[in-house]
Amino acid sequence: MTPDTAAPPTATYRLQLQPGFPFRAAERAVPHLAALGVSHLHLSPVLEAVPGSSHGYDVTDHSAVRAELGGEEGLRALSRTARAHGLGLILDIVPNHMAVPACLRLNGPLWRVLRDGPASPYARWFDIDWSEHGGKVLLPVLAGRLGDELAHFRVEPGAASPGGADGSGVLRYRDHVLPLRPGSERLPLPELLDAQWYRPAWWRLARTELNYRRFFTVSQLIAVRVEDPEVFDATHAKVVQLLREGVLDGLRVDHPDGLADPAGYLRRLAGATGGRWTVVEKILSGDERLPAGWQVAGTTGYDALRHLDGLFVDPEGAAELGARYRAFTGLPPDRGGDWPATQRRAAYKVITHELAAEVERLVRGAGRLCEISLPLRDHAPWALRTALREILVRLPVYRPYAVPGKPVAPVDATLLDQAAQGARTAFAVPEEALVVETVRDAALGRLGAGPEHRDFCARFAQTASALRAKSVEDTAFYRHAPLLSATEVGGVPDRPAVPPADFHAYCARIQRDWPATGTVLSTHDTKRSADLRARIAALSEFPHRWGELMDRVAGPSGGGAYEAAAPDPHVAWLAWQSVFGLGSADPERLAPALLKSVREAGLRTTWTEPDAAYEAAVEAYAAAGPCGPAHAELGPLEEALAPAVRANTLGAALLHLTMPGVPEVYMGTERLRTALVDPDNRRVPDFPGAEPTGLSAEKLRLTGVALRLRRAHPEWFGADGSYTPLAALGPAAGHCVAFVRSGAAVSVATRLRGRLEEAGGWRGTALELPGGGRWRELLTDRAVAGRVELAELLDVYPVALLVRG
Repeated sequence: MTPDTAAPPTATYRLQLQPGFPFRAAERAVPHLAALGVSHLHLSPVLEAVPGSSHGYDVTDHSAVRAELGGEEGLRALSRTARAHGLGLILDIVPNHMAVPACLRLNGPLWRVLRDGPASPYARWFDIDWSEHGGKVLLPVLAGRLGDELAHFRVEPGAASPGGADGSGVLRYRDHVLPLRPGSERLPLPELLDAQWYRPAWWRLARTELNYRRFFTVSQLIAVRVEDPEVFDATHAKVVQLLREGVLDGLRVDHPDGLADPAGYLRRLAGATGGRWTVVEKILSGDERLPAGWQVAGTTGYDALRHLDGLFVDPEGAAELGARYRAFTGLPPDRGGDWPATQRRAAYKVITHELAAEVERLVRGAGRLCEISLPLRDHAPWALRTALREILVRLPVYRPYAVPGKPVAPVDATLLDQAAQGARTAFAVPEEALVVETVRDAALGRLGAGPEHRDFCARFAQTASALRAKSVEDTAFYRHAPLLSATEVGGVPDRPAVPPADFHAYCARIQRDWPATGTVLSTHDTKRSADLRARIAALSEFPHRWGELMDRVAGPSGGGAYEAAAPDPHVAWLAWQSVFGLGSADPERLAPALLKSVREAGLRTTWTEPDAAYEAAVEAYAAAGPCGPAHAELGPLEEALAPAVRANTLGAALLHLTMPGVPEVYMGTERLRTALVDPDNRRVPDFPGAEPTGLSAEKLRLTGVALRLRRAHPEWFGADGSYTPLAALGPAAGHCVAFVRSGAAVSVATRLRGRLEEAGGWRGTALELPGGGRWRELLTDRAVAGRVELAELLDVYPVALLVRG
């Protein structure tokens, strides 16, 4: 069997490659995955990365396949084995950034830039502001101030460096290896340091002084200027070669919002790859739409995740959970009690602290635009800074996509106009508030199309995307926790529920506009796996029982029955909901997730200013609280919610695998898999693993049946197919989500099973199967026809998958 490289996948299976799970291990999994029913394996990044990297997003060399995974021959062997079983390969690529490794010689282009300065032919590769720090690159690698660290520097003359032995040697600092400017190796250390094209600095200076663009706030990842055609060609040559030689079949593009011109990049990529199936990790916020002009098949699928998750959330119960959370924790509105206020405060914190260096670079850029235009002069730096901050924190999406010299998209104009309107309130003097219009117009590319205008416009958008990611996903989501399943990538925590009508409208639009887009439920980046979220979502149907449990085990009136005391009520709520989601008491998995949560939240401890006593208390509570004697209190709740959890788990899986788009199964999630935030969600499963039982066995059966149906009939589920909602008839119709694919397959799922049982069950509610004739339900192998009562159709499973015949 040989896969059709021109056709989009029918379904993909994501593998997280790492030194402990290299190409050879992936080869051994191929027979199992082919039998499961996917058409393609989706590989995490495979180019050379920092040694030992567990993810591969810290690329050091675009020209070579990672030796730790088995090198290029290992990748080609995996491809041959996959093709022998009818599978193709999709590759995750990282165009936005490269690693700044401790041993800098691992990144040859960056090594040469730091050795040879702006005259290096590789200087164009990296987004560096050479006008700062006397034309030097600030390297925030020192453990303390320079004067306190001088004893840890050591010069090694004459060592070879990338590009040939030049005799200039290297500079060692602790475990860091840095290049030396030719001719400087014999200078006394103070003069030697001053002679370099870089400035070694205390790591804490990165927040305010960094002069290269980075990935979000990670100074160990330096931005790459792939908008430069020469840089694009050099960084994509190996991947393009592997595509043209049939080793790979398609691509996933990581973090397109970090690029200067995503649309331009994707046009160039489509030209280089011949238009292979490509999806982008674009996070759509709320009702945001993917730009229609992008030359891709669609997104990686976080928008689908939000719509699928929301189907299984009861809106009234979610609101009650929110009220109980606020009463239990006593959190102020802007520190977790209210989502919009929490999000806004987090945005101000990130824009004034973590992204201070990025904002200052924007202030300098805006100042240059004002300087070159007489009508724009006399806007003070403080005013530009204020306007920039106030506009950025008000953007409800990751970024605009304006390009100077091109018409402004109405959606971008509206976004910036609304943000500017709010930003004006930060100014007391009306004349000074005019600076807001200047910044808005510069961000939209309206002030001109010169190099400075293009630079500011791109940099504004790049900073906006970093702000959104860090303030929402990495801060506010950890401060606001009424229903943890709602704080997921692309989620809307204050609107977690999605009515069936909205889900159907989304699916119809995807089928029409992006029929080959990616869809997901779990990824390497989801904060909680789909099955864990399905369990937590069931709490929205039983908010009173959850509130009573929390009062018993951790509340001021009941918590005394147990010795364990939480460091604060928010941690108690978070810990107990996480353990309920896990379905087991496992402190070794819970504690790291709780620590990451409180550090990201940044209210009591942070990654860079840790409170050791508080963190020790969090770890102790993980073990002695929900994983201690009080864990038995979850038993009755588990039993009561089991039917709802089963319906949520199987319902989300079936709808995901049969809705429009190309579904992705994340490694191990063909079975029941409850996982917390990384690194927990990146554990490699055993293939094929022991025979599952219970709900895990049901999910595996369902997944295989649905995937093999898609593979056998791609015409039903692909671009030429159709999507038609199928409405149930009867008093419980709102608890049924059903649709027809191309008149040939029907998917049926139960939603809000707990509320359904409270109301008395299906009570005669039925589905009228379309087109007449007999249908066969694939999970039970039963024949049905015409009008079928849901109590009969769903008496074995809470879901059904039917085909004609």
